[in-house]
Amino acid sequence: MLEKLIIQKTLRVPASTGEAGDGTAVARQLDAALLDAGFSASQALLAHVGALAHGPAMDLASTVVSAVRELVGDHVQHNAYFIGFPDGVPDTVEFWLERLRAAVLSGADAPHDLTGINLLELPGYGTYRHTYAEMLSVHDALIASAGDRLTVLHLGDAADVEAERLYLSLAGSTTPLGEADLALLGELAVLCADGTQPDAIPVRENRAVLNGVRLVLGRPLVAVDTVTDVLRLACQVSGGDVSLAVPTRFRAFPRRERRVLLAALHEVVAASPAKLGDVGAYAERWKRLGERLHPHEHAQWPHAHEVFTVARGERRVPGIAGRAEAAMREGAVGKAATVLSAAPGLLLRSADRLLRQASADERGAVTDAVLGALGTASGRVLCSLREHVGNRLAPEPARMYASRARRSWVGPDTRPPLPAALVTDLTARLDAEIGARLMTPERPLLVDPDVLDVALPLSGKATESGFGVLPRGSRARVDGELLRFFTYWRQRERRTDYDLSVLLLDDTFHATGQVSWTNFHHAGITHSGDITEAEDGATEFIDVPLTGGDGYVVPQVHIYAGESFDDVAESMFGYQTRAEDQRGAPFDPRTVRARSQMRGAGRTALPVVFARGEHGWQALWTHLHLAGRPAFNQVEDTTFTTADRVRAIAARRYLTVSYLVDLWSAAGTEVHPWDGRLPDAPVTFLGLTAPDGLPEGSDAYTLDRLGELIPE
Repeated sequence: MLEKLIIQKTLRVPASTGEAGDGTAVARQLDAALLDAGFSASQALLAHVGALAHGPAMDLASTVVSAVRELVGDHVQHNAYFIGFPDGVPDTVEFWLERLRAAVLSGADAPHDLTGINLLELPGYGTYRHTYAEMLSVHDALIASAGDRLTVLHLGDAADVEAERLYLSLAGSTTPLGEADLALLGELAVLCADGTQPDAIPVRENRAVLNGVRLVLGRPLVAVDTVTDVLRLACQVSGGDVSLAVPTRFRAFPRRERRVLLAALHEVVAASPAKLGDVGAYAERWKRLGERLHPHEHAQWPHAHEVFTVARGERRVPGIAGRAEAAMREGAVGKAATVLSAAPGLLLRSADRLLRQASADERGAVTDAVLGALGTASGRVLCSLREHVGNRLAPEPARMYASRARRSWVGPDTRPPLPAALVTDLTARLDAEIGARLMTPERPLLVDPDVLDVALPLSGKATESGFGVLPRGSRARVDGELLRFFTYWRQRERRTDYDLSVLLLDDTFHATGQVSWTNFHHAGITHSGDITEAEDGATEFIDVPLTGGDGYVVPQVHIYAGESFDDVAESMFGYQTRAEDQRGAPFDPRTVRARSQMRGAGRTALPVVFARGEHGWQALWTHLHLAGRPAFNQVEDTTFTTADRVRAIAARRYLTVSYLVDLWSAAGTEVHPWDGRLPDAPVTFLGLTAPDGLPEGSDAYTLDRLGELIPE
């Protein structure tokens, strides 16, 4: 299982330690199976499989094929409601009339009164009328195209070495991890608890995951320097939310664990009593935790008692944020900036508000405080502020707020622009500080142009896990003449109906049409038919020709009934590209360009937007959710809210990989665009995936490693 996760995360195959032998036949079979899934084994990987005995070679090949099929969504059967899709899909009205006619002729289930009937409950509606095998039998094999995707898998080191490498990368990440990566980090932490540990663990949620494992295994805690670190740790081992966005029901703690947690609290407060100011933000949770830890039984840790005294309100210790907010209410903006100087990250996150509200007399002091914090704040905060100020010379067409759960709100941008001179000065200072912290490539930098428009992954929480999935704000070139969306879901306990839809917007973000279960056809776009339950899994498709038109194509997945995105057994969204004359089954892994999980608290998912510009079509990743209604969500009800969000993301200037490349170039690093030809000497390669055959000694920063480029 671990080997499969490593392959899916890194596209590196851990080397087998099995018996040597002649596995050349297995290597040939592996190569053919991978090509059918849109992958290719590197020469080193094929040679490795070929040098294994038959049994170990088969075990490794099976793991590799299973991993990549899951990665692109080919591990399930993607059936279509209309067996010949995209051919043979009837007009929507004709389809409803045919269903009504079938209901009347069937007799037993025919409605006696045709007024006010529920069309979705007509006999035969929403369930497959043919098997997956029957659907495949009416489709020819996929016509191969030069534009089909081919992703290279590389040979890695032994599984334990690959696991340690991935563990150190995740644990030492300078940006927050997504849900899937946090879970993977927890698995790796168990294996690597006694091995090499990262030099630093900058992200506190990562610390909580690691310390949760160490607490259970009886190892010393690491990097606990605030009381909130202990609260996160208690949430982690209780199966709760380490981000503290959602309250956790704490489990009972054995006496040994209670002693460790109370001792950690005691040491933090003893070293810095001011850190008691953090308790008030989560006072209720601290009270609930106190009921589980029984601090009154442990007089040897008196400073731990103080935490719960503050939580109960028996002692007041204002935190930095509270004191700064009090100063803001008094109109003392300069004083607020001075207070926040003790927390550089918090100061920089508040910089826009402070600069806007500072009086003419205070602006100089506030500016000095902000500039003074640049040298001590984290690189992620610096990059976030750099992106922010790059959008502050003029009000945004629509201002969007996105939560950690990818829920979003849109409103007018009523903030006055920041002075141009201030933006210019702050931008220059940020560029200098970020550039000074960037790692310096030891070899010439070879850059794949496709990676330049990828947004810097400043937070993994803003991105779903999957294959070919890019951070929010990233743009990716879309080749091909036909775009095919697909969504798959499998219900867990009750009937669940997800609906794939497409909203069409013009260049001014006004709706020009939609395709969904209520409208199978529009302007050449075709829906595969509505499935209303998914006990064994269900898939819906939509075909969008890319040969004409302008504006925006916005795929959406609506929960019409049943389980949420977080509750279903499995759910995914993805897109394929094909040539117009490229036939085949509705789903073929070789044409899948991206496949993402669908998780989140909303009832409508907006994973990606497709925009046509002067250089053709691009995918603009959004990773958003709309709250929606508990049931009966559909595209007609979300037109305006969706358009607002598309407008906000399309207008925003995100910090992309090209920003870092420009900084490297300005610092004198040798930078070359990659034209598809392999270099003659070792390089530092920067791209979405690494090509096969890079010279020995080369280093590759691919999609899974872009977070490592964010400076500490």
